[in-house]
Order: sequence, then C-alpha cells, then structure tokens
Amino acid sequence: MDRLDNMVGRLHVETRLAALGRGAREPGQPLNVPIVPASNFRAPSHGETAREYSRDDGTPGWDALEALIGDLEGGPAVCFSSGMGAIAAVLELLPVGARVVAPRDSYTGLRGLLEDGAAAGGRWQLRTVDMANADEMAAAVADADLVWLETPSNPLLEVVDIAAVAAASGALVAVDNTFATPLLQNPLALGADFVVHSATKFIGGHSDLLLGAVVARRPEDRERLLRRREVAGATPGALEAFLALRGARTLAVRLRQAQRTAGELAARLAAHPAVSRVRYPGLPGDPHHELAARQMRGFGAVLSFEVTDAATADAVCTAVRVVTHATSLGGVESTIERRAKLPGQEHVPAALLRLSVGVEHVEDLWADLAAALGSPAADPMTQSTARSDVPAGSHP
Repeated sequence: MDRLDNMVGRLHVETRLAALGRGAREPGQPLNVPIVPASNFRAPSHGETAREYSRDDGTPGWDALEALIGDLEGGPAVCFSSGMGAIAAVLELLPVGARVVAPRDSYTGLRGLLEDGAAAGGRWQLRTVDMANADEMAAAVADADLVWLETPSNPLLEVVDIAAVAAASGALVAVDNTFATPLLQNPLALGADFVVHSATKFIGGHSDLLLGAVVARRPEDRERLLRRREVAGATPGALEAFLALRGARTLAVRLRQAQRTAGELAARLAAHPAVSRVRYPGLPGDPHHELAARQMRGFGAVLSFEVTDAATADAVCTAVRVVTHATSLGGVESTIERRAKLPGQEHVPAALLRLSVGVEHVEDLWADLAAALGSPAADPMTQSTARSDVPAGSHP
C-alpha cells in the first residue's frame, strides 16, 4: 500500500483532489493516468485476472476518476457517459411498477425520462411533488420505493432536508448533488443511498465533456450499477474521463472563487431596481437559507433572479457580453439562460434567469449584468483594463 493511502483520511479535500487518482506511485511512472484508447486487451492466462474488454472491465482512466469521486462522496463510484446515463442507471435498478417520487423543480432530462417510463406500460409509477412543502413531501414518501431529491434544485434553488427525508421514508433515496458538488454536501453521510453527478458541470468544469457518475452507499449496489453500465453500454470515453479528472483537480479553487462571487452578485442583484426576486440560499432572507447553512458547507455558484417579464429576460441574455448566453453550467465561464423557454418548465417563472457564476472578476461580471439590466455602469470591456492594478481574485 502506498504511504499516501494511509494518510487519506487525514488530508484536506483540496489535497485529496490534487493527490488521488494518480495511478502507480513508482519511479518513472507518469503523474497523470494516461489516456488508454483501447477497447480490447490481451487476454490473461488461465488462473490470472486482467482486463479483457473495456465495456466490461473499465480502463485505468475510469478507475482513477471513480477513485477520486468515490473518495469525495464517501462510497464506491461508477462513471457513465453522461449525467443522464447515470440517472438512467439508478432508475433501471428498480423493479417494474416501482413507485417513484420526484421533485417538481428538477432537471428537465430527469423528468422527461421519468414521464416516458411512466407512460410506457407503467415501467414505474411517478408522483411529482413540491419538495419545499414538508407536508406534501411527508405524504408522498410514505409508500414510495425511490425518492429522488435534487438539492439545491434546478433552477429555483430549493433546498431539501436530506436527512429528514431519509429518516421519514423506508424508500431508497437518490440525490442529484450536481449543484452542491461533493465539496459542499455529502448526501450519503446524511442517509441517502445514491448520489448522482453530472460531471459535465462543476467536476469537469470547462464545458468540454459529457460524463456522469453515481456513488452508492452499499458495495452491492455498485455491482448492480456496473452491470447496468455493462449491458446498457453507457460507458465514458477515454478522453472524457481524462478531462474530467484533470478538471476535478481544480474544483476547490474554482468553486471557492465562483461561490464568493455568486454571493456578492446575489446581494447586488437583490438591491437592483430591475430585479424583482433573487433565489440564492446564501442570502439571509432566502427561505432556504437556514436549512442550507445547516446542511451544506457553502451555498454554491448558481443563482436565479427574476426581472419584469420574459421579453426583458430575453433581452438581458442578448445584451450580456462577459457572461455567456448558454444552456449548461458549472464551467469556468459564467452562463445565463431563461429556463422557462424550455419544454417541461411550466412551473418556472417566465422571467426567471439562471446564472451559473464562473471564475471571472466580480466587478467585470457586475458591470456586464448591470449594463444588460439597463443601469449605467462602466463598460466591462474597458473596466478590466482600468482596474489592472487589482490583483486577480480580489474583490474590492
């Protein structure tokens, strides 16, 4: 056993992000697990054990990424070709006719998959609830087979008490932890059975890959997930696994910068006359603030805010220049989108804008948003030059 293996439990998360998933720690070995673009491997001799086929046995790159994500979440991890592949694998563990409770406010892909399954001969029975309503939640989970949580939720930033749901229900509990990341919240420690990540987002962090992961509480559930990946074929690519692992190395520093900026932008937007509401659990007045402060180690880098109407929201998306008008999130670049424009988002206010905060300077982002909202502000393209004396990362 490597000496580092004996130290892992005592290391801070920043150190584990940098150190784990490195492969063999022997002289002459590469610091990074190399990309292995192979589907087929030389067969072992009788009595020996070795990889033979990547869909069945994985690759060194998958192993390294799963070791890191599993360590961060506190359970065995399995990676998939996308976040949707990860979600589908968990749902496929359920027997036909299983009763699934899912949040009204959640990722559109999840709800689409659940609705398709419910309509296709009752693959499962779906009940959609307002998870911010404790009474509605308690009634729904009483006879469920699986409770799916998304906290904070997409895009309303609602927060659900994971421990309370797990304690109140005899069902399996799965938590989409994409917004919080393993650095801010660990659902397995709160009683969940599965944690799901779209590693496309914050873990990868650079908008250059598709990849998902599931972390299970029980080793036998990991074996079942591996079987789903093997027979369904939702395997991650070699390059994608390499990029996700490389991106994860900087997750702590990226998230620290983005989260700090998100908190500042949320406070400024809340005071802006063109903004009617800001949804961000880090704001003391947010209805989810107290629970988020208790359950999480930070409030994340995604916020939503509402303007006058849909046309104004669309105009903001068109007007921004530093922020990018794009549909995904969690990258080093800040992105904004009017989520109600998408099918299946009828519960979302028409004028709501979801903002994923990246690592840009807070003043450049604020100048850009203020200008798009119609406030007089310095041009963000010139402000950066004018403030070149300010050290990167400082927030005057």
